[in-house]
Amino acid sequence: MGTAIAYKRIALMKMSLHQIRGLKAAKNTLWVCLVFFSTAGVVAPQIPAPKPLIVTLSPGVTGAEIQQALDLLPESGGKVVLPPGTFEVRQPIVLQRNHQALRGSGDATVLRLADGANCPVIILGEPVNNPLSTVKDLRISDLFIDGNRYHQQRELWRFLGEGSEIRNNGITVQNVSDSLVERVTCARCRSGGLVTTRDVRRLTVRDYTAFENEFDGLACYQTTDCQFTGLYLHNNPGAGISLDLAFNHNVISNAVLIANDLGIFMRESCDNQFHNISIRDSHHYGIFITHAEKQTPYGWQPVPWTECVHNSFINLTAINCGSAAFWGDNNIRTNNVIIGAQFHDNVQGGLSPARPDLVTVR
Repeated sequence: MGTAIAYKRIALMKMSLHQIRGLKAAKNTLWVCLVFFSTAGVVAPQIPAPKPLIVTLSPGVTGAEIQQALDLLPESGGKVVLPPGTFEVRQPIVLQRNHQALRGSGDATVLRLADGANCPVIILGEPVNNPLSTVKDLRISDLFIDGNRYHQQRELWRFLGEGSEIRNNGITVQNVSDSLVERVTCARCRSGGLVTTRDVRRLTVRDYTAFENEFDGLACYQTTDCQFTGLYLHNNPGAGISLDLAFNHNVISNAVLIANDLGIFMRESCDNQFHNISIRDSHHYGIFITHAEKQTPYGWQPVPWTECVHNSFINLTAINCGSAAFWGDNNIRTNNVIIGAQFHDNVQGGLSPARPDLVTVR
């Protein structure tokens, strides 16, 4: 019985791959026809663009088969669809060409990292330390990602060479623009849940949940003009949200952060808007904003231009945090604004230190 099921799965997979190859052959034939009309002096008729290819995989396919289906999508793009079920991942699933999409069937579609795989579950962008090309129009949706962190041995993907700077997150996004992640959960990952890094622009993250990841539920670096909304980040041993290294001109809205070590950590983050943020039961601070430091002959000194400025917090709630609701060090400058805040039952009060130039409170 097991052999029959295996052959049936392979046959279904081959059908999908034949569809892809057939589309490529048709595209090549169309190109030859257009060249013929052009050389004959005849204007070729306008032909509508082909609809994006949708490849639906069968239950029980492997992570390698999911990757194969993505790699065989045409240059015009397409979507790989997964049914409900648990799919074991031994190597990261990589979307590194424009117009690729991977969709599940909601929380019933689980991508689970295999014991000892020690890799990210999904990478959006080139899977190298320093990607040079920007990848556009990628989509991930309707998935539950289980990083299986208690059965992984390290945070970094590889010890040396390419991939040695990539951490084992649920989703790693690097050098990507104009893309979407929605209705995704990242749980129990060896590093962070969803992490954006290295020139990410105009990414939308919507209806995202993260819990029990080794560090942060959502972490963002070198990220600009992005939107994050509908976040539920809880019980992460690091921060619910960690923002650093040029997180600028972004919007975070409608976020609930519960029982993380910190609600939000911020450094070198400017011109961002936070709307309707609810923070509860943080082990330490609700929001912690600071700057980078370096060792000098005179002791530790702040690194210029790494403070947080021009950030606004509208309808911010911080309740029952183990330290202060909102903490900023002595080198934080003005032009951070809090509008409509509610701070209750926090061990060290609301603003700490309570300096008039820390933030403007309205």
